[in-house]
Amino acid sequence: MGAGGGAAQPVPRAVPVRPPPGEMMAMYFFFSDKVVLLFDFWNVHSPAGMALSVVVILLLAALYEVIKVTKGKLLHRTVLSVPTSISQESLEERDRASVNSERGQQNSTQKRWFLYHVSQTLLHVIQVIIGYLVMLAVMSYNTWIFLGVIVGSTVGYYVAYPILNAR
Repeated sequence: MGAGGGAAQPVPRAVPVRPPPGEMMAMYFFFSDKVVLLFDFWNVHSPAGMALSVVVILLLAALYEVIKVTKGKLLHRTVLSVPTSISQESLEERDRASVNSERGQQNSTQKRWFLYHVSQTLLHVIQVIIGYLVMLAVMSYNTWIFLGVIVGSTVGYYVAYPILNAR
């Protein structure tokens, strides 16, 4: 019971951004400063929050592009640094017919290839995670977020592209 003798009133909550249960979410782009992005705790409900969210999504999209270009550059370096044929049979034949100095060189080549492969794999996993996060952000159908992704992808590619041409 409240102080006035009546039943306690529920505390007013913020206007929900999601549709009520049983109703479909809008499947069209809209301009709004109210949206839930990716997680329940990322609940945007002000213009300043939306601007900050657009910057974060923009940076994620730019990072995605930088990782994509970096993976290409790393693959190029891998191809140049590893002998043309590193099949298991050729490695075993070389090991049998080689002297100890060549064996050490072959082991270093295998180690180098392994490190490049692990690097490529880690970059790929990070790229996939960021790509899905950006895709899910776009699926909020908020136009501001969508524009942040477009600008972030553009800026990221523009900044990262010179990496491909660097020696």
